[in-house]
Amino acid sequence: MAQNNLPESLKYPLNMKTKTINKVLIALDYDPSAEKVAESGYSLARSLKAEVVLLFVISDQAFYSTAEPIPMAGVGAYLGVIPMQFENIESLREGAKQLLEKIKHALGNESISTLIEEGDTATSILSAAKATNADLIVMGSHSRKWLENIVMGSVTQEVLRKTKLPVYIIPIRKQD
Repeated sequence: MAQNNLPESLKYPLNMKTKTINKVLIALDYDPSAEKVAESGYSLARSLKAEVVLLFVISDQAFYSTAEPIPMAGVGAYLGVIPMQFENIESLREGAKQLLEKIKHALGNESISTLIEEGDTATSILSAAKATNADLIVMGSHSRKWLENIVMGSVTQEVLRKTKLPVYIIPIRKQD
């Protein structure tokens, strides 16, 4: 079909509005895969010449108050092993702050902003995106057992369902 027979709205070039990505929110958690999420998100943000905000969400304090050390993000090459135990919310917040600072340093950009939120993970990500005026959310999607997805739901799915922002999802597979 020739372009001349098309309605004005369908002729090339399309009159599409494009939105500039100026700020990228990278959501991280306790999982060792956080460094992969941070690296991938930062790489994307850098290619877009966008600001970066690293977000750590403390979702369930009971999870962190176990007798066993928690494998905190950073088991990989650049952060070293950081097994952590937390006695209270203040020590948990301090651990998250230290983790975000190490990731900032490892990414080589001290101008990266950091934010620590408490509460439901999906809700915290969405409210942080709004509060920081983020244009894009970066997060990992953990590969979990099907029963866990049914019982717990998926944070990634909830964020996708409730946001109008684009979401860049980094697939994370558990190592056997």
